[in-house]
Amino acid sequence: MAAGSAPARDIESPYAWARLLASLALMTLGGAGMYAVAVALPPVQAEFGTTRSGASLPYALTLIGFGFGGILMGRLSDRFGVMVPVLIGAVALGAGFVAAGFAQNLLQFSLAQGLLIGFLGTSATFVPLVADTSLWFTRRRGIAVAICASGNYLAGAIWPPVMQHFFDAVGWRQTYIGVGVFCFAAILPLALALRRRPPAIAAASSTGSAAHGSARPLGFSPTSLQLILCVAGFACCVAMSMPQVHIVAYCGDLGFAAARGAEMLSIMLGCGIVSRLASGWICDRIGGLPTLLLGSTLQAIALTLFLPFDALASLYVVAALFGLSQGGIVPSYAIIVREYFTPKEAGARVGTVLMATLFGMALGGWLSGAIFDLTGSYRAAFIHGIGWNLLNMTIAAALLYRARRRVMPA
Repeated sequence: MAAGSAPARDIESPYAWARLLASLALMTLGGAGMYAVAVALPPVQAEFGTTRSGASLPYALTLIGFGFGGILMGRLSDRFGVMVPVLIGAVALGAGFVAAGFAQNLLQFSLAQGLLIGFLGTSATFVPLVADTSLWFTRRRGIAVAICASGNYLAGAIWPPVMQHFFDAVGWRQTYIGVGVFCFAAILPLALALRRRPPAIAAASSTGSAAHGSARPLGFSPTSLQLILCVAGFACCVAMSMPQVHIVAYCGDLGFAAARGAEMLSIMLGCGIVSRLASGWICDRIGGLPTLLLGSTLQAIALTLFLPFDALASLYVVAALFGLSQGGIVPSYAIIVREYFTPKEAGARVGTVLMATLFGMALGGWLSGAIFDLTGSYRAAFIHGIGWNLLNMTIAAALLYRARRRVMPA
């Protein structure tokens, strides 16, 4: 067993569950960087005098930085343990919020969001924690990863209304600075709970084998399957981003207060927690690919419901339905990676696939703003998202069909 690694008996032990709770808290704190910029879109657009697509750029750069940072932080986690990237993230997230709060123009605000908050901050509290959690559980891996990944949605349920309250009370700049100080102070002590290395890494390192992996997963080379998963992740998240990024602005365009939009975003992501946990339970029973297809299908249905319903009460309902549909999609990719690839590469491979999902969120968020600028409404943006969702459904269905063909008796 490698130095500092946990014994195999620690898998699914009380320590593993305690570690999972620490990871959940860390992801909830780190998620502030992703959701703050969505709530800040209207005041940032007004203060810097830019277009809707221009105001969407900081969100896109945050997600792009988040994606690239996920690969870097995943590799650091594979090599040094998850505590190292989390400590880096604490410093960067705090500095990024403070820098964004002092930004004098849109470029400075975008760079603070993209480089410090996205690339080095929020990324350190997502990919490494998901990959690390998948190595501490076997029979309950699906629900454990779902609980960990729920931190991203828990952040979405908590931070938007909190941010909006303080935006209205003291302004977005002071709020950003305060959140930066708070996140730095809270993340540092939690990181210390993650010192020990996972037992799965120790076992794989000592044997040198690709346990739990395959030389030809689903009949593809590992690189080919990873590329396919990246395309699927990109497509589903282009669709997913439209309501998440623009619901606050969309409500404003319909004549509702920004606080109503922040509430809808909070409800959407709160329901996403329920969906994420339920999907984890389902995933433990049917596997990653069927869970991915189920979530993608439900998301397409919910996204379509935004087209005919734009009254205040109906938007609350549709936002809740959208949250209930989408929660299990992204964690499914981590489970699929663990089902078909070696655990020694968990951080890097999960990071690469989740990078694609974040690129999809980034492009989708920006494109929705650009489509709004061109058409004057969000209807075409919703239709655009539905098209990408159908691509994801097609890939998920094809992979599931291939998987079932390979286990059928001759």
